[in-house]
Amino acid sequence: MKDKQQLCEKIKSLYPDIGECGIDVDVDWDDAQKSFVVDLKKDSRELKHYLSEEDANLCLDGKQCVSLGLEIAQLRDNIKNR
Repeated sequence: MKDKQQLCEKIKSLYPDIGECGIDVDVDWDDAQKSFVVDLKKDSRELKHYLSEEDANLCLDGKQCVSLGLEIAQLRDNIKNR
């Protein structure tokens, strides 16, 4: 399993406006779901997304970040527009 900090840094590298535009990102491991939880917060709004370990590892290995990128972009847009 890759490190949750590595995944968080990868997300920030894909979307540099996260953090800068007031959107906080946090990544944690959920034992019950056996997946990473990507948590985006802005003011009092919060959205969570579960990302499989396999998808996270593929992205961190530089092989495939498309699904992660699309999911994070959608979460980011949703939280900005709420």
